[in-house]
Amino acid sequence: MSGNVDRRVRRTRQAIQRALVELILERGYEPVTVTDLIARADVGRSTFYAHYSDKQAVLFSALEEMAFLRAAPRHGGPPFSFSLPMLEHVREQRRLVRALLGRRGGRVVMAYGESLLEDVVRDELLARGARPGATLDLAVTCVAGAFMALVRKWVDEELRATPAELDAVFRASVAPGVLAALEVPGQS
Repeated sequence: MSGNVDRRVRRTRQAIQRALVELILERGYEPVTVTDLIARADVGRSTFYAHYSDKQAVLFSALEEMAFLRAAPRHGGPPFSFSLPMLEHVREQRRLVRALLGRRGGRVVMAYGESLLEDVVRDELLARGARPGATLDLAVTCVAGAFMALVRKWVDEELRATPAELDAVFRASVAPGVLAALEVPGQS
């Protein structure tokens, strides 16, 4: 019986998340209400609140589903090699990413996505020998901001390129300057 319960819970949560994505694509994040989510997902109010506390909780659970934002840093290869796998995942999940991180996603969404990515970047730079401090914090902000801006423009179809092309330009643009500023070798 617990397998059926787990399946029902998963289906309900997916229906609510899917409703959020559809509504964000139609209206943007800010105007969407819990009542809108309930109506679109075709669930009862008590069912919604059994799974989520508010629309932001739905949003964060949808972002958690985007596991590519938690990619393990690759310390042994070229700098910021998380980029290509993330971009390939974005291409596979383009509709979801456009809703959550595109121009209609809202500031809360971008801030949360950037925070997840900042953790990945910071971990990689520390593993490469960067010292904690203000310079590292600035570099992390620059790298995460540049990557998220690139993804946002790509999913909003302001840029036309393959994941490999985006990756090459991103890493060539940010890696040399960041590694030099942090006095970190380019290869480990």
